[in-house]
Formats: sequence, structure tokens, C-alpha cells
Amino acid sequence: MDKTGELKKIKDEVVSLKESPLYEERVRNDVFPVIGEGSHDAKIMFIGEAPGAREAATGRPFCGTAGKVLDECLRRAGIKREDVYITNILKDRPPGNRDPSPSEIELYSPFLNRQIDIIEPEIIVPLGRFSAEYILGKFNLQEKISPISTLHAQTFEEEASYGKIKIIPSFHPAVAVYNPSKKDKLMESFQAIVREL
Repeated sequence: MDKTGELKKIKDEVVSLKESPLYEERVRNDVFPVIGEGSHDAKIMFIGEAPGAREAATGRPFCGTAGKVLDECLRRAGIKREDVYITNILKDRPPGNRDPSPSEIELYSPFLNRQIDIIEPEIIVPLGRFSAEYILGKFNLQEKISPISTLHAQTFEEEASYGKIKIIPSFHPAVAVYNPSKKDKLMESFQAIVREL
């Protein structure tokens, strides 16, 4: 499979996704969709909820304040950012950084599903409540859905279309932006990732 070509197709489709209510917002603010970045052969895939202002301005995922926290956690865990793949469920920023709506998740999640099938990660790390709920639901683990404080750093094994995967939900790095004492808590999920590698 030409992974780069397939991922470019996703990018082209998102760029011209006029049926998205967030498309007009993107055009009006002259910002970018945020498709994802990293290794196309990544063993680990991090999935956030939606891009923030800094991400929309640059077209890069996790490049703002929460991204700095993510980078620090990766560094402390001995994982290189360029070896992982980082994306979000929503590829466009909701106005005012509000939570993604169910209809937006429904509209954008097929792109994420394709990214997972193209990259074939061994470990999926949903960052935050919305991402954890979506990923657990997608892999038929609905009965495991509970608050992110309970799910955090647990490991779930499931089958993807291409083989076995592990899902390790984590707090969103933004929690440590507002509450630096949460950074050690956040590191627990990164330690779980390292254990599973």
C-alpha cells in the first residue's frame, strides 16, 4: 500500500469538506485543517479530540501548550515524536475550542478510521474523554467506557482489521497545562505504553 498517497487522499478530502459546519469557520478565519503528522509506519498512534487555535493556525497537531506537555511526556518516556503518529478525531477546530459535537465526530471519524487502517499502529493512545469513548466504541469495548480518570493508563487488547492492537487511554495533555501537578499522573499512561512496546 502507498501509505503516503492514501494519507494525502484523506488530506485532500478534508480540505474540500464543504459539508462540514466547521469548513466555513476554517475559511472565514483563514486557518488550516489539521490532518495528522508523524511516521506512516508508527507503532504508536496518539489521537486527540480536536485542533486548538495554534494547531489550526499552523496545520500541525499538538504544537501549542498542550503539545509542549505531550512532547515532554514523550521525551521522559524515551519515545521520539517523529516515530509516532499524532492526529485528532476532528480535523477542523470547533469555534472557541468547545467540545466536539456528536454530529462532528460522526462526520470526521471515517477519516480517522482510514488513518488507523493505513498506518496500522500496534498501540492506540486516545487522549482525553471524547477520544477514549470513540476509540473504545469503535473497537467494540463500549462496556469499558467510564470516566477518563478510571480508564487512564489501563490497557485493553482488541483486534483491528490488520491484527492485534492495544488501547491505552490517557488524560489529555491539556490537564497538566492548567494543573502542573497532574503531569506525573499523565506520565502513568506513557509508562504503560513503554511497558507494552
